[in-house]
Amino acid sequence: MYSKQPQPKPLAVAVFAALAAMSAFPAFAQDAAALAQQKQEAAKTLDTLVVTAQKREEALQDVPIVVTALSQEALQDAGVRDIKDLQTLVPGLTVTSTQSEAITTARIRGIGTVGDNVGLESSVGVVIDGVYRPRNSVGFGDLGELERIEVLKGPQGTVFGKNTSAGVINVVTKRPDFVRSGDVELTFGTPGAMGFSASFNTPVGEKNAFRIYATQRSRDGFMKVHTGAGPRNNRDDYDQDYDSVRAQWRITPNDDLDINFVADATNRNENCCTAVTTVRGLTGDIVNRLAVDSGVALTADPEARQAWSNRGTEQRIRDKGLSAEVNWNTPWFGGATLTSITAARDWKTVNGLDFDFSTADILYRNGIGDESFSGFKQFSQEFRLTGATDRVDWMVGLFYANEDIARNESYRIGSDYGAYLSSAILTSINPAFRNAPSSNTFIQEVTGLSYNAGFGNLSALDRYDQNAKSIALFTNNSFHVTEAFDIVLGLRYTKEDKELDSLYSNPSGGGACGTLLTMMQTAAGRAALATRIGTSLTNRSVPFGSLPAQTQQTIISNVVGYSCLPWVNPLHNAASRDSHQELSEKEWSGTLKFAYRMNDNAMFYLSGARGYKAGGFNLDRVQSSNGLSSGGTGVLPVLDTSFPGEFVDSYELGTKTTWLGGNLLLNAALFHQTYSDFQLNSFLGTSFVVRSIPEVVSRGIDTEVLWQSAAIKGLMLQGGVTYAKTEYGDSIPGCDFVGPSQVSAACPTVGALYKLPGSQISFAPEVSASAAVTYEREIDEGVMARFNIGAKYMSEFNTGSDLDPEKMQDAYTVVNARIGVGASDRSWALELWGLNIFNKYYNQVGFDAPLQNLSPLPNVALNSFNAFPGAPATYGITFRKRF
Repeated sequence: MYSKQPQPKPLAVAVFAALAAMSAFPAFAQDAAALAQQKQEAAKTLDTLVVTAQKREEALQDVPIVVTALSQEALQDAGVRDIKDLQTLVPGLTVTSTQSEAITTARIRGIGTVGDNVGLESSVGVVIDGVYRPRNSVGFGDLGELERIEVLKGPQGTVFGKNTSAGVINVVTKRPDFVRSGDVELTFGTPGAMGFSASFNTPVGEKNAFRIYATQRSRDGFMKVHTGAGPRNNRDDYDQDYDSVRAQWRITPNDDLDINFVADATNRNENCCTAVTTVRGLTGDIVNRLAVDSGVALTADPEARQAWSNRGTEQRIRDKGLSAEVNWNTPWFGGATLTSITAARDWKTVNGLDFDFSTADILYRNGIGDESFSGFKQFSQEFRLTGATDRVDWMVGLFYANEDIARNESYRIGSDYGAYLSSAILTSINPAFRNAPSSNTFIQEVTGLSYNAGFGNLSALDRYDQNAKSIALFTNNSFHVTEAFDIVLGLRYTKEDKELDSLYSNPSGGGACGTLLTMMQTAAGRAALATRIGTSLTNRSVPFGSLPAQTQQTIISNVVGYSCLPWVNPLHNAASRDSHQELSEKEWSGTLKFAYRMNDNAMFYLSGARGYKAGGFNLDRVQSSNGLSSGGTGVLPVLDTSFPGEFVDSYELGTKTTWLGGNLLLNAALFHQTYSDFQLNSFLGTSFVVRSIPEVVSRGIDTEVLWQSAAIKGLMLQGGVTYAKTEYGDSIPGCDFVGPSQVSAACPTVGALYKLPGSQISFAPEVSASAAVTYEREIDEGVMARFNIGAKYMSEFNTGSDLDPEKMQDAYTVVNARIGVGASDRSWALELWGLNIFNKYYNQVGFDAPLQNLSPLPNVALNSFNAFPGAPATYGITFRKRF
């Protein structure tokens, strides 16, 4: 857990001085210049690009997989520092963040893990230097010095550690080599951005090599925050302030053995994330009346990038890890290579949050202590034995992971909580009540308790401890039937065991909710409650007694429901809620591919794959009408929080072609993916609820082009287009999916997710395209100019898990550019750059304004909506020096 004392910076600042001093090593500059010259002379055609998508080095054009390979220069030109930056270069890839940047999700072809719940594993895996990161958020951070990144689309599992159902982002950083070199980079930009990084690489004797990289980056926030009466006093949000260190020690005792040790640590101390108002409903008037300022935006104007928040959004993220990779060319099986990757990682975060996203003091979470703690500790071990004969390239392996998750979830009641809920309930009956201060006391009149005084401040503090053990045997083999025809067979057997201990508490008691629940237990109590509600409404000129019986019952249910939201419901605090749950799964997955090379320039392939992502537990309070996850709106705790594994059957028909003597690559693949028990984690305004969707189908085409001009030296184009129809099945069981025409006695209200059946899923644009053009030429003896412009286009898509039309994001294009001059031998460079240079506004994620969205129906005047925006235009200058 975190100490409340300020955390010191790690080694980064101290390392900078040491790195600078190391530039005095003998022959340092000469070694680096020689290496740069060797790289210049080793320029190759594009058909020699190498990837490790099948855990062996192979030419990109020989691998029957849809994979986007990005070189170090392409990544540098695009300003890629983390996996969110990566989406600009990869069609079909989207990466979003929500309540904090510790909650980051990657999606490929519209498929990804939805929602802010660490209990769900990632659909798109992130692997850094062979080590699987247990969630996308754990892989979010400065990636440091990059050798290349490979983005593999479609289910992966036979070669990349943990199973993933949608794809893998494989990050390969620079390893130590045996040429002494060093780099320094200094960056200044907007808004108030500063960054410094340095690296040093040196041989140590004849058998060892050492590399160290350190960085420190900061920037001001791009969201202006109205803080109302506070206590928040920070008026910026989405700032950056982090430092990171990675050190590597490589040992090569002989030509057959290569050992690399890696240690890394990252600290982030930032503020993120407030939200903009996209729709200001009538509930905004209540917030306005309770706050000292406008409460929320008077008129929805998200492009103004202004937020309202009286509580802090501090985020503190600590990430550190150790790993050892051993590659041994054994005397076994004709000199097969044995690879061992051993890793231990520790990641933790504490996040403050203003749950109501307003300056009214309604609901919040402190960003200090351990009230909002989330942490992962993971140990993983992978063994692979890889060999080849004239007819077979084979691999067998073992993967083991032991993962511990600790999560503390808390809710604190603000001074305006009771008044807001009272007014919201009355406003749902008659919108005129939103402007009546007398509506503030409605719950108090009904229960006889002042809501806040009867409940206290810390309303909920829940603790979750989960252990997950995964062990898998896998094999992936390429059979060369003829010189032109290959068959690839991959198979994996996985055993997953998970245990969850949950401890729920309402430290301040039951308050008004407890009184209401007691009254609802007996016929006399229910009658008394109806009388109290009737008296209060009649006094407000609402003739309760003359309303239809069904309307009266709906009002009573709403009073109880809004007063007993999950974080104040004492039923969750009962002894039966402190639970131990277990889940065990044993599953097969695999792939079968047929690849036929017509000639040296064209290869066709057909592949089928069975993918799997483990089930787990929902780490959040959930309640329903019957205590089942499939039930309708209600106050009974859902005791069984488990959900099953997710499966996908995927088929691809692809081609990889080479033209112009290896200088033009044109690749394309048709795909069809059918997901069963798709894990949907949807925010329904009060909590995250996991649903298993029977069927999701994603079908379309992926295309890619790489071209370097032979006539115009230094000109290169990289791009691609993904077209994907990714849709929910037509029939989804459960009351949450019942539409206005389907209500019944079993499901008497419209479900919050009724728009899903048959619709395009969220975060799934039909068309996604990216393109980047680079041109470099010598402008003087020893001086090179370089220009790069890149763009990412997304057609319209919905950013909400419930597909509310208010959460639609129109089609948009983000353009980045970089221009610079530098030495032809790469010894120095000065660059001007811009990200999102046309300042295109777009929303990452749209969501129901918590407690301010009173109906699942569209275009309801009461409802308010918020969104987490993408970054605005930023500009800067970077200087690089290589020694």
